[in-house]
Amino acid sequence: MASGQEEQPEQAQSDQGRAGRGQQGIIVARPFGIPVYVSPYWFIIAGVFIIIYANDLSTSIYGNTRYIVAAAFVVLLYVSVLVHELSHSIVARGFGLPVRRILLYPLGGVSEIEREAPTPGREFAVAGAGPALSLALGALGWGLSQVAPYGVTGALIRQLMVANIIVGVFNLLPGLPLDGGRMLRAVVWKVTGKPGTATIAAAWVGRVLAIALLAIPFFSGALAGGDLVSMVWVVVIAAFMWTGASQSIKATRFRERLPALQARRLARKAISVPASTPLAEAIRQADEAKARAVVVVDHDNKPIAIVNEAAVMATPPQRRPWVDAGSMARSIDPGVILSADLQGMALLDAIRRSPASEYLLVEPSGEVAGVLAARDLDQVFAGVLSPVT
Repeated sequence: MASGQEEQPEQAQSDQGRAGRGQQGIIVARPFGIPVYVSPYWFIIAGVFIIIYANDLSTSIYGNTRYIVAAAFVVLLYVSVLVHELSHSIVARGFGLPVRRILLYPLGGVSEIEREAPTPGREFAVAGAGPALSLALGALGWGLSQVAPYGVTGALIRQLMVANIIVGVFNLLPGLPLDGGRMLRAVVWKVTGKPGTATIAAAWVGRVLAIALLAIPFFSGALAGGDLVSMVWVVVIAAFMWTGASQSIKATRFRERLPALQARRLARKAISVPASTPLAEAIRQADEAKARAVVVVDHDNKPIAIVNEAAVMATPPQRRPWVDAGSMARSIDPGVILSADLQGMALLDAIRRSPASEYLLVEPSGEVAGVLAARDLDQVFAGVLSPVT
């Protein structure tokens, strides 16, 4: 099972649909005030685990008891994963890093930490806390297994011991998105002083490990032996690692482009027209002024709405002389009025709070600086963030 933690610097984009993180899942607990969500798919995979494990127990435990033991094992296994994730989260909060949530999904769990650790040492400590606790639980299980009687209790203890050791060792593999990858990133960051370079290096190691995992069935004899279940698990884990590493690379490229995200630089020149102005005339004036946006003003020349570009494009040219510009405009709410000085994450945070297709940019003096179109932001990150739901 894979476990780990991830930072959320791109959350502003996520909340607008540019890099959505999918559904939240079902909240099941709030240990230390940290919400714990379970993916709905977890229940399906947990059921599959119970059936597989119960079949493995058929030679030693008879009747329906083996299903009870199998269910107890699966629940305890995910409790171990939760404890693993809590160790990440608690260490992160100890360093002043806010933890958004813990998500348990079919293959493991993830702690969503809203900010990146400020130093490689803290990054290493947060990443290493999870595997360290998993291995400690494995060691505790080994100690208990030496005194536990054989039977149901002993079987559960031994299985949990093995599971925690596997989780701890697997997550120490030095490639993103695993904990070992974050530890490797911290080391490279310390050596180079460049967190972006460190992320790319650790992510590519993760990709190499994913490819190496795919080679296991060919060298282990699983293909010849027809061990289809093992092959499927290897492919799923390799896909998880490749996807996670690729997302880390995209997030790094996102951060690298943040300095170019300046509201003033992206502003479209705008003209002002009364609401009753025919749309065709408003477009003509905009073309004449080499402007790409139209702002509707009242009788005091105060901006009250922004003409929606998508609505204009959807209006046939022959109808534009008979349509008022005001009917194509969206009212200017306080949330869509932004300072032209905004840039980087501050700009993304402002957009996240008030999703819209266009924003009115104003100077500190209150004068209109132009219009910011959401599609222009998308073009800044074209090829960096894939639109997902």
